[in-house]
Amino acid sequence: DGGVTMAFGVTEPDAGSNSHRITTTARRDGEEWLLTGRKVFVSGVDIADATLVVGRTEDARTGTLKPCLFIVPRETPGFGRTPIDMELQAPEKQFELVLDDVRLPAEALVGDEDAGLLQLFAGLNPERIMTAAFGIGMGRYALGKAVEYARTRQVWKTPIGAHQAIAHPLATAHIDLELARLMMQKAARLYDDGDDVGAGEAANMAKYAAGEACVSAVDQAVHTLGGNGLTREYGLASLVTAARVARIAPVSREMILNYVSHQSLGLPKSY
Repeated sequence: DGGVTMAFGVTEPDAGSNSHRITTTARRDGEEWLLTGRKVFVSGVDIADATLVVGRTEDARTGTLKPCLFIVPRETPGFGRTPIDMELQAPEKQFELVLDDVRLPAEALVGDEDAGLLQLFAGLNPERIMTAAFGIGMGRYALGKAVEYARTRQVWKTPIGAHQAIAHPLATAHIDLELARLMMQKAARLYDDGDDVGAGEAANMAKYAAGEACVSAVDQAVHTLGGNGLTREYGLASLVTAARVARIAPVSREMILNYVSHQSLGLPKSY
């Protein structure tokens, strides 16, 4: 209900966001849990009330590790955080987390221990939809700056937007952003309707399309403004770095292409 703010800790130094290779583990100690591991690139840990940490528990029957979700309050003993020095300037900071036998009560486990993976992806789909919205918004902002500049900037008494070398790439960026926005809206509608399978596919496609459209729009906006595109006055230069986030987080474009080729097209895996 929004009463508690929550950070999300899934990415690890060696596993990335691959939930099947996560090494943060939880073991029972009586009625409590002991959680040990490391996470990286976790946003807003310093301001969130708690962090939803993706760990793994050992199946007593098979010895295999199963993904599970745990709520770790910010000031829990043994729950350490170190800021990561980022070139990207953003309102929230990024952190590396170290969990050293963090003791948690039984109720810190979210939902069913045997349904951790399903619960994880139930949270990842809306995250990808929100990332798509983030990329689309950034791209539309950059495009708006470029269009206004192309309308008013004159060279040899002619607005530069009258030249097709400027106008056509901006028109292409607009089309790509609108197509990505439609897919993002489709993904949001499927998620709201409870269609987990359809929402998973659409959320991945929306995130991919938005990331590509965002990077292209920001690049073309800076190119349209020339040297002015790298000044603080127009607010575009910092977006060159920020736009890359839409292609690599929370899942890379290549992993999305893997998902679509395997899940949507039924092609065999290469691994």
